[in-house]
Amino acid sequence: MKQTLVVGEEDLHERLDVFLHQHFSEFSRSRIQKLIAEGEVSVNGDFLKPGHRLNPGDSVVIEVPEDEPQKIIPEKIPLNILYEDEELIVVNKSAGIIVHPVNLTQGGTLVHALLAHTQKLSTINGPLRPGIVHRLDKDTSGALFIAKSDRCHLHITKQLRKRELRRRYKALVLGKVEPEEGEIAAPMGRHKEKMSVRYIGGKEAITNYKVCERFQVGDEVTAPRHTSGLAAQSAFTLLSVSLKTGRTHQIRVHLASIGHPVAGDKTYGRKAPHISIKRQALHAELLGFIHPATGKYLEFTAPMPEDMVRQIETLKQRGSLAPRRLG
Repeated sequence: MKQTLVVGEEDLHERLDVFLHQHFSEFSRSRIQKLIAEGEVSVNGDFLKPGHRLNPGDSVVIEVPEDEPQKIIPEKIPLNILYEDEELIVVNKSAGIIVHPVNLTQGGTLVHALLAHTQKLSTINGPLRPGIVHRLDKDTSGALFIAKSDRCHLHITKQLRKRELRRRYKALVLGKVEPEEGEIAAPMGRHKEKMSVRYIGGKEAITNYKVCERFQVGDEVTAPRHTSGLAAQSAFTLLSVSLKTGRTHQIRVHLASIGHPVAGDKTYGRKAPHISIKRQALHAELLGFIHPATGKYLEFTAPMPEDMVRQIETLKQRGSLAPRRLG
C-alpha cells in the first residue's frame, strides 16, 4: 500500500509520526515510527525523522506492505447534494454521520455513501478518505466539499492554505455574547483526548463571530461573562461564525474559551435548561470557493437543519423577552 497525503493548514507544525497516526489510526505509533526509520516514509522526497515538523502543502508518502488490496464497500446511504459537476461535489452533510472511516471494518460513513454514488473521487488522501479535502465533526451538519479529481483536490487544498476558502457557520451558544461581533485569536493544541486553547506550543487559530439573534428565557439578571449561574443558563445567542484557520474543533473550543459553549456540546459545553437538541447546535451554512476548472467563484448555502430550527423556536416560545435580531 502506497499513499500520498497532502498536509493541510490544520496540521501546521504537526510531528510527522503524529500526523501519520491521525490518518492511520489502525497502526500503532511505534509501527509508524518503525516505517519512518525503515525509509518507508518521505516528505517532499526526503527521508526525515519521526519528530520532523510539517508545513501545509508538504507531500507525505507512506508505503506499507500489503497482503491483499484494501477496499471500502460502497453503501446506499442517502446524499443531500447541493451541487455536482465533473470536478467536484458539494454535499449538505447530516448530523450524526462520520465523514470517513478510520479502518475497513467501519461502515455507514459519508465516504461509503459517496462511493455508492460515484467511483470518480480524488485519491490523494488514500483509500479510506477518497474525495475528502476537509472535514466536519460527526455531529456538525452542513456544506462539505468533495473533490472528484486529484487536480481539484490540490486546487482546493491550496485555497485552504491561502485562506481563500470561505466558510460560514451558524452556532447557537449559551449566554449573552457581547460585544455583538468580535475575533477570537487563541492558539490551539491537543490536551489528552480533547483540543484546547494552548498559548504555549499551540497552533495559530482565528475565529470571527457576529451576533444574529439573542434569546432570554425568564428575567435577565446581571452576572459576570464567564458565569455558569442564572444569567448564563437563561440567555442564549445565535451566532454567525467564520473561520480564518481550520483547526480540529476550532469553533467549539474557541466559543467555550470565552464562556459561551455551543448548546448541546457534550465535549466542550455544559448542560443548560431549555436546551433539548441532542448534538452540538453547529451548522456549516455557507461554503464558497474558486472553481478549479473555470476560475469562477461559487458559493453554496445549506439550509439550517430541522433540529436546530426546532431548538431556536423553543427558545423563542419560552422567552419572556422578544428575541432581538441584529443586521
